[in-house]
Amino acid sequence: MSGYGSFARFYDRLTANVQYGGIADAVVRYTERFGGRKGILLDAACGTGSLCEELAVRGFDVIGTDGSDAMLGEALDKKFDSGLPIQYLRQDMTALDMYGTIDVTVCTLDSVNHLPDSESVGRFFERVSLFAYPDGLFIFDVNTLYKHREVLAQNAFTYDMEGFFCAWQNQYNEDDGSVEIFLDIFEEREDGAYDRFSESFTERVWTDGELTGLLDKAGMDVLARYDGYTDDPLNDKSERAVYVAKRRADASLQKR
Repeated sequence: MSGYGSFARFYDRLTANVQYGGIADAVVRYTERFGGRKGILLDAACGTGSLCEELAVRGFDVIGTDGSDAMLGEALDKKFDSGLPIQYLRQDMTALDMYGTIDVTVCTLDSVNHLPDSESVGRFFERVSLFAYPDGLFIFDVNTLYKHREVLAQNAFTYDMEGFFCAWQNQYNEDDGSVEIFLDIFEEREDGAYDRFSESFTERVWTDGELTGLLDKAGMDVLARYDGYTDDPLNDKSERAVYVAKRRADASLQKR
């Protein structure tokens, strides 16, 4: 999770279709719906900070954490341009270390799918719970097995944009539902030649039972499951499952 060096430069153009404003609006709705406080918000695995910017505009005091220096560098450039008071910290999502309590934690765009095993997911949930305000909210999403099997699958995608070209290839594993993703990016130089950059990573599938069990172990209860960042309930053809959980007021965890 600490890589994505060259990939960070292209990330925003490759995810230009992501509706960060819509995600931020949903976070506000869920926070109000479930009695959360619109105070300090942690965006774990914040990437290039696009969602942090939207949440800060909506009145949250935002902290963004990510394990990649390159991603955070892009986020800091946006902060410089916008002037928004966002704090960025280089932290792996499984080793969060906050200076105080957090009212709302978010983790979006299938970052939880990138964790290598259920133990890592459990550690991440425990760190979220440890620093959550009593009754604090945790809003996160995961890509579903349906998306891995029916959408990503063995498919290949291409992005042909001004100045660069990206070839995206997937390898689906029927045994566990995981998808290996391979990206080859070709960036045009001034002389017309191209530099090539390659990135690869694996997205794993976590079942509802696994996630619910790990949240419970971390002292959190699931309040709702949505079909993406909508108000529609999760269904068997949802591509993105969004969870809203709350830390139990009597939850007690020790720092590791």
